[in-house]
Amino acid sequence: MSENKVILTVACTGAWPQKSDTPWIPLTPREQADDIVRCWEAGASIAHIHVRDDNHQASMNVDPFAETVRRVRDRCDIVINLTTSGGLGLDDEIRMKPFQQLRPEMASFDAGTMNWAHSTVFENSPRFLEKLATSMRACQVKPEFEIFDAGMIYNVLYYMKKGLIQGPPHFQYVLGAPGGMTAKVRNLMFLLETCKHHLGDNFTWSALGIGRGHLPIMFAALALDGHVRVGMEDNIFYRKGELAQSNTWFVNRVKRAAAEMDKAVATPEETRAMLGLTRQSPVSA
Repeated sequence: MSENKVILTVACTGAWPQKSDTPWIPLTPREQADDIVRCWEAGASIAHIHVRDDNHQASMNVDPFAETVRRVRDRCDIVINLTTSGGLGLDDEIRMKPFQQLRPEMASFDAGTMNWAHSTVFENSPRFLEKLATSMRACQVKPEFEIFDAGMIYNVLYYMKKGLIQGPPHFQYVLGAPGGMTAKVRNLMFLLETCKHHLGDNFTWSALGIGRGHLPIMFAALALDGHVRVGMEDNIFYRKGELAQSNTWFVNRVKRAAAEMDKAVATPEETRAMLGLTRQSPVSA
């Protein structure tokens, strides 16, 4: 039964951690693909992918995305989820080009603008969100709606009412980002109840806690029959003072915790069925 299946997303790299923060962060396409394959072998369902430039800074250049995706697809069937936010202040077209060309099953849809890390603005303007929704629908790429605070849920509901988003939405509750809602279980409950109030059971959801909020949100999501995201994008520590030496450490912990609740991690094919995903081939540039 689907309520006993947990979709496990692994976010191996993200936009910010460096080798100076942890030597085990995978940064190059080869490193990241190898790490993703190991996570798939350990049981991960989805790979959420960011890439870096030659200086290991956040990038939306389509070439490292293409290399990473090719290396992953050549070796395993994990569901591919590409970011649209690998950097700040980028043109709309640059942010959309990777999913438009590579046609992953999913891509991130950050559902509103926010103050990021108390230092800058993470802009997701109404203009961009409408273009993003339209392009994802045309490319048959399922949006993963990244929710950093409750107002972003209402943005998604607006675009659903406008007809730009069809089908049951999939929410990723992102808790603990400076400038967004803190990684408290009560905040997760509030976001979940807000979605249920407006959508009933006609949506799916996953959750993550950044940094020290990692474990409380992971366990709460499992207890609430939700899905889970883990990985060094969100948290480089396995426990206080101990760096995780591989993203597989996080994957295996979720598997153990899920098993204690009589749950199992969904395979990629089960994940595609649960989320209504479409497998496609890349298009020519």
